[in-house]
Amino acid sequence: MKPPIHVIGGGLAGCEAAWQVARAGVPVVLHEMRPARQTEAHSTERLAELVCSNSLRSDDADHNAVGLLHEEMRRAGSLILAAADKTRVPAGSALAVDRDRFSDAIESELAAEPLVTIARGEMAGLPPADWTSVIIATGPLTSPALAGAIQAVTGEDALAFFDAIAPIVYRDSIDMEIAWAQSRYDKGETADYINCPFHDKSDYEAFVAAILAADRIEYKEWEQVTPYFEGCLPIEVMAARGVKTLRFGPMKPVGLLDPRNSTRPPYAVVQLRQDNALGTLWNIVGFQTKLKHSEQTRLFRTIPGLKDARFARLGGIHRNTFLNSPKLLDGTLRLKAMPRLRFAGQITGVEGYVESAAIGLLAGRFAEAEYLGVEFRSPPITTALGALLAHITGGARAATFQPMNVNFGLFPRIETDATRQNRKAAYTTRARADFDRWLGTPLPPVPAAAE
Repeated sequence: MKPPIHVIGGGLAGCEAAWQVARAGVPVVLHEMRPARQTEAHSTERLAELVCSNSLRSDDADHNAVGLLHEEMRRAGSLILAAADKTRVPAGSALAVDRDRFSDAIESELAAEPLVTIARGEMAGLPPADWTSVIIATGPLTSPALAGAIQAVTGEDALAFFDAIAPIVYRDSIDMEIAWAQSRYDKGETADYINCPFHDKSDYEAFVAAILAADRIEYKEWEQVTPYFEGCLPIEVMAARGVKTLRFGPMKPVGLLDPRNSTRPPYAVVQLRQDNALGTLWNIVGFQTKLKHSEQTRLFRTIPGLKDARFARLGGIHRNTFLNSPKLLDGTLRLKAMPRLRFAGQITGVEGYVESAAIGLLAGRFAEAEYLGVEFRSPPITTALGALLAHITGGARAATFQPMNVNFGLFPRIETDATRQNRKAAYTTRARADFDRWLGTPLPPVPAAAE
């Protein structure tokens, strides 16, 4: 009998890859080093633990690239999207989940699958040579031993940036006499965000000054030269770029109006988003930070409505390591220098939960097809899956490669004079048609997690 496919890393990408392999009737071993070895960011030993936000971002498949990616993954039989749909919590037009129920649903499905074996323990170096098909999906916190072994094979210095964690507040400690519930532009069927207003310019500027003056956790030597990912900047880094930066970023007031002060919109707003199904935990949107915990508690309690806030978790930052994938990986995510190794998830240079799971889905499909000796064509570059894959396997410039979320800028351009929204719809319409032709088979059965 042929040996099983091995997947190293029990995050979203690894779980998705293992699920795809097993669905094809191929045995797979899913390796996760926790709890034997913990990371700087995880707090449990669960598979598919969400360490940052609980949001998988926009679920709008008509006008948003990540929403389109959601749709494609659902149609391709994604375990991650099935679990997200089952455990979603209100978040306007976004897809947000109860993080505990989400990871439990994924782990339960994998544990119940006869072709999946879950093995706990660290992979302290390259996988054994007799493992002929391996998917490495160890994410942003790959263990030093494995990272060093990969670096030795590739001859490339690993690139790295900071990824950041936003604080979480207990709902019953928010003062709703000051804050109010509303989604931006009233999107969604319910008011899914809690808004804490800065009505006066002077109060907002004082808050920014306090952020800049607050004490930060000292950086280690290797952290001092590590660049941040632009889509996930710490608030103190944004504040240092100019006093108005936060007001045009996570504190933008557009589309919001305090019903008790409706003559004019607030000058700036801090938003909180529901973090669990019970609605007891809410995260401060966009407020990832490297500030000391004592400073966070003091500073965030100066936000209107959060004077008596109790924090279930404070913000933090961890380093994210990734490959120079356009140079190192082939079109099926294999390491050119050692083709028995495939890579998936954030280590390939995609950014975001959904993007990581998407590359896990494709890595699993490529590995299973190779194992079975059948052809598996890459999805067209006009689809969200195809555009993301093409970007990291050659579409991006290796010399300037940085992590990337899925966006319409990765798709082949559509020449049109239509409005911005119609132009987005044109991308998604083309993507759906091409995805239909690519899939070319009846839709796969929905995983039990979605029932």
